[in-house]
Amino acid sequence: MAPVLELKNITKRFPGVLANDQIDLTLEQGEIHALLGENGAGKTTLMNILFGLYNADAGEILIKGNHLVTGSSKDAISAGVGMVHQHFMLVPVFTVTENVMLGDEITKYGEILDRTAAADRVREISQRYNLEIDPDAYVKDLPVGVQQRVEIIKLLYRKADILIFDEPTAVLTPQEADELVNIMRSLVNQGKSIIFITHKLREVLAVADRITVIRQGKVVGTTTPAQADQNTLASMMVGREVDLQVKKEAVEKGEVILEVEDLIVLDDRHQAAVNSVSFEVRAGEILGVAGVQGNGQTELVEALTGLRSPLDGKIELLGKDVSQATPREITEIGSAHIPEDRQRDGLVLTYSIADNLILNTYYLDPFAKGPILQQEEIYKTAEELVEKFDIRTPSIITQAGSLSGGNQQKVIVAREFSRSTKLLIASQPTRGLDVGSVEYIHHQLIEKRGSGSAVLLVSTELDEVMELSDRIAVMYRGKIVDVVDAEQTTKEMVGLLMAGISPNGAGKQLEASKKTKKNKTNNK
Repeated sequence: MAPVLELKNITKRFPGVLANDQIDLTLEQGEIHALLGENGAGKTTLMNILFGLYNADAGEILIKGNHLVTGSSKDAISAGVGMVHQHFMLVPVFTVTENVMLGDEITKYGEILDRTAAADRVREISQRYNLEIDPDAYVKDLPVGVQQRVEIIKLLYRKADILIFDEPTAVLTPQEADELVNIMRSLVNQGKSIIFITHKLREVLAVADRITVIRQGKVVGTTTPAQADQNTLASMMVGREVDLQVKKEAVEKGEVILEVEDLIVLDDRHQAAVNSVSFEVRAGEILGVAGVQGNGQTELVEALTGLRSPLDGKIELLGKDVSQATPREITEIGSAHIPEDRQRDGLVLTYSIADNLILNTYYLDPFAKGPILQQEEIYKTAEELVEKFDIRTPSIITQAGSLSGGNQQKVIVAREFSRSTKLLIASQPTRGLDVGSVEYIHHQLIEKRGSGSAVLLVSTELDEVMELSDRIAVMYRGKIVDVVDAEQTTKEMVGLLMAGISPNGAGKQLEASKKTKKNKTNNK
């Protein structure tokens, strides 16, 4: 029986880059085949060729033994191929049904959209594949994990049998990632076949039936979870031994760099997302903030970096009140920021890499002399940072928006780590990065700590928080439930705190604090 999909000798060149170099890949019926590799290794390019977004320079594609000639994604969809992109292709102001039927509309009486029939079909698909969703909900009101379900339903609505997931867990919480794994298994149990692009080694070993590793555009090997472990896969990806363990030396804590007192921050719905939060971060320490996404971490970081004005409370940076300061003022005092949403808050996607690397220093020497930019210095610095941080790009004048998600993150990290700062606020700093890049950034964070900087690390990756932090502040429903010593606690204990359950009764106190939160907010 022929494989459901065969890619033979696929080759793709871009100016200055051989993205895919004679790649062979097969996908069997009812299989989850993981495609593993560093950022820029060529994984997404290969899948974009399969989905008809790019044309290969050489090679052929066979689906169930038949040649596929893709000139567009429409051809691929007609052949039963569907793709869930890392950055979702949804219209926020449309309902679930309207997004799903877009481009494949059901009509009645000639030209009238039959939303009822489409909604019924969405409901039937969601029930059959355990994708719980409200067809009438607006996408802008849905959590990220549920939005991803909408993307999956779009593919099933178009009768896709081969599903491509491009970094599907990069923007998900651990709980949402677990739900996605269950969904993927349900799909293959009902006859679908999945190509799973990722860089997360634990996920690969837990989910995949087979694993193909790509490095610098070439296939370096295919294996199975039974034959490999994390160290083996990491070495295949990077081409060298990778240190997966974080090593921290004891560092004496210094002065208080960041002090937050009774901070209240409202979210976009004018509810208290951060409710009377107090903490401090000292020189030479990493304070990790753990919590399920949506418990106030985003609004907290926005307030600390000047992106959102707090309703009440005080923020002091190096002894200066910055509660109502602008992002530039906070940056100039000595703060660096790796934002949670790299595309919205970290980059100007239409700007070049070189320009993005100086977004917060473009007006300073040596990049400017008065009102005149010094392009030679800008390009020299960009070349140095691209090499140092291994940003995979054809050129420093390439638009940031054309890079892979992981390489976009590297641009931000390069910009923020290359400045001399006393405080680093890192929100999801390794989201979307491969194992080699994660290793590098973890070491850089430890170096920042060792050089006397204060680091506030906000991450939904609990392993990352546990390994890097000296102390861990756990957020639940806008409050800090507890602050614990990282060496004296366990992953299970932090997990309980993340659910609002604490040995000292903090979970119960949180329920009682709802009235206090409401009263304090209403009095402002």
